[in-house]
Amino acid sequence: FGGTKFRLALHKLDNQVVEINEAAARNARVAADEAERRVLVAGSMGPSGELIVPLGSLEPADATAAFAKQAEGLTKGGADLLWIETMSSLEEVEAAFKGARSASDLPITVTLSFDTAGRTMMGVTGTQAAEMLTELGVAAIGANCGNNLPETEAALAEIRAATHIPVISKANAGIPEWHGAELSYSGSPDVMGAHAHRMRSAGIQIIGGCCGNSPEHVAAIRAVLDGTVPVPDVEVADAPVRATGDGAARRSRRRRG
Repeated sequence: FGGTKFRLALHKLDNQVVEINEAAARNARVAADEAERRVLVAGSMGPSGELIVPLGSLEPADATAAFAKQAEGLTKGGADLLWIETMSSLEEVEAAFKGARSASDLPITVTLSFDTAGRTMMGVTGTQAAEMLTELGVAAIGANCGNNLPETEAALAEIRAATHIPVISKANAGIPEWHGAELSYSGSPDVMGAHAHRMRSAGIQIIGGCCGNSPEHVAAIRAVLDGTVPVPDVEVADAPVRATGDGAARRSRRRRG
């Protein structure tokens, strides 16, 4: 996830980008090949942590080159696909995609993180993301991480309506909350199982989980989608308060549907 030279430089490892990414993918490949069923290895490519000009000092060509090196290592390590994720800027997404494509022929998927009012930190809507990335030629597009389930689901509805390619939902397990020095997530396995049911009903084809999802959460998602357990009758945690046109406050709350 933090495998570009920009992130590795924080640990003085920026001269080992290819080697570190190759080793990471190879470790995952070994574990995947031990399974009794086919398991795909996705090479995670997260944000660089830098801002592209004019908002920052990172030139697009330098960003593209950095992502290319990471993709080279992940491909050498045996990844089945490259997964550009937790993105907020379309400029960085484009640089990551072009860099990855220049170094690898593997399928490339892209997921952005939608945090506030159904937009990314950089103000990108689901519709904008879907239109641009469909044109780029990604294998699948969607949302991962995110501040809460209602915001993520709203963005995914926009994406689904704006593209014909497969859509991904990989949401956080509810809302992150601090309890003293510990960070925990409000979403139980039942909450994520109900979320997975809603997503499939909405036409989302690839469904999983991001931060806060434990093996128990993933098992609940799988069981609900397989139909081996009933869809949990649970409510989604509240989304942040928003102001409507008349200035009144409202909250978004959804049942499993």
